[in-house]
Amino acid sequence: MSALAFSPIHGLQTHRLGRALAGAALLFVSAGGINDAQAQAFQSPATFAVLLDSASGTVLYEKAADELMVPASLAKLATVLVAFQEIEQGRLTLDSEIGISENAWRKGGGVSGGSSMFAQLNSRVKLNDILHGIIVQSGNDASIALAEAVAGDEANFARLMTERVRALGLTKSVFRNATGMGDPQQKVTARELAKLSDHIIRTYPELYKIFGQREFTWNKIKQQNRNPLLTMDIGADGLKTGNIDDAGYGLVGSAVQSGQRLIVVVNGLKTARDRAVEARKLLEWGFRSFEPRRVFSEGEIVGEASVFGGEKGRVGLKAKGAVSLLLPRGSSERLNARIVYRGPLTVPVREGDEIARLLVTRGEVKTLDIPLYAAESVEPGTLQRRALDALIEVSTGWVRKALGRS
Repeated sequence: MSALAFSPIHGLQTHRLGRALAGAALLFVSAGGINDAQAQAFQSPATFAVLLDSASGTVLYEKAADELMVPASLAKLATVLVAFQEIEQGRLTLDSEIGISENAWRKGGGVSGGSSMFAQLNSRVKLNDILHGIIVQSGNDASIALAEAVAGDEANFARLMTERVRALGLTKSVFRNATGMGDPQQKVTARELAKLSDHIIRTYPELYKIFGQREFTWNKIKQQNRNPLLTMDIGADGLKTGNIDDAGYGLVGSAVQSGQRLIVVVNGLKTARDRAVEARKLLEWGFRSFEPRRVFSEGEIVGEASVFGGEKGRVGLKAKGAVSLLLPRGSSERLNARIVYRGPLTVPVREGDEIARLLVTRGEVKTLDIPLYAAESVEPGTLQRRALDALIEVSTGWVRKALGRS
């Protein structure tokens, strides 16, 4: 049995991306006691914020999470993603040597006055050290040198950064350089930074360990990791800080307590102390105030999607694995859920095809957004069935037109 009651109501709806069939549902938390006020009392002074539970994908808190913001050095998370992917695909190794060009040295080195690894001009540095320089020291010289080694120049590398995050389903973030230096077109969202961080942690667990290193010495200069969460004894093991005038102070962090991993994003704060304090408060609040609830068991049918011209008129939908949510402790709060897809689906539909998304909201918080997959295959139906479906679709189109929908 699911911990939440799920009652789908199917109907044809219009979305900006085209016609879509959607199921609407109300999910009621089955819990004793009501403590909603306490669970929802957290308010952050950060201009942008997200708190994400890694295991379930539940968003526990958000503030302007989908609004574009200036990333500053938080952009280096995408720089590191590209490097990790190049290693995974065998095009680079940790022993690959990266040249430090005059451009990288002058624009990002010690002479620039910005954060730097202090790599020497015309030297060659192993990628393992370059990654430490980027992650631990936030080195702009290391970031530029990596960009030139991978893509020839920083502009091409920035386009690659954007392409790589698009492939992860991050549709809003745009990168223009590898360092996070100010550019009016370089923007990200807090939600997408959280998802990017979660992907890095899950996909590259060994390389991710670099984010937890407290200090790094290069060119006889020892620098401390700029992430203040690492020294707070709260289970933190990454990720990155950022600050330029246009962005304010920002931080993407992650911590693990009792086997639970949370990822926090804050940006737009006034001081380095503010970002440290707010990130810690959010993490501690998340660990303290929420508990997991099973919604659907592994393999359980979540809902159905209509199929056009198939041997069956509907196909069941399921998630990959069980579906759980984190909800405020002792809450009887009501959630809203929808199954959204572009449809009706056309045949053939193959078992395992990703064809819909389950969207769950808790008040103003977009709590969960996960893909749903076809539970079985649906082959083309008889000529008579296809003709009937076509007639129904045309009739429905007339109704939409009469109601002024597009």
